[in-house]
Amino acid sequence: MSENDTIHLLKECDAGTKMAVSTMNGVLDKVNDTGLKQVLTESRSRHEDLGGEIHRLLSGHRSEEKDPSAMAKGMSWMKTNMKIGMDDSDATIADLVTDGCNMGVKSLYKYLNQYSDADDTSKNLCRKLSSMEEELCRDLRGWL
Repeated sequence: MSENDTIHLLKECDAGTKMAVSTMNGVLDKVNDTGLKQVLTESRSRHEDLGGEIHRLLSGHRSEEKDPSAMAKGMSWMKTNMKIGMDDSDATIADLVTDGCNMGVKSLYKYLNQYSDADDTSKNLCRKLSSMEEELCRDLRGWL
């Protein structure tokens, strides 16, 4: 086990939870369907809870949190606003969030492989976050 790998993996998971929460905050006020709004609200809450757990672990390692990169946030904001500007339907919102989830899962597995010497707690948190993203994708299928 490597403390460096553990910290790096936790930081990437932290950035991922923050990106997910930011995305959901950016689209929730545009959602029309109450079922979709509920799915996104509950997922946002689960991401916030997991983010809190990650913050506690980072603090235990005397490490700082990690925000998503400015480039990732900017690209996400642009894509979201352009697509919703052209079509503000719930299907567009579900599509955008699904794309974000898929990118998140891909990144999380990349980091899980990259930081393979991280401790089991951090690896399990990463897998949990990935599972949450995959579950959200499945939950959104009905609105695509």
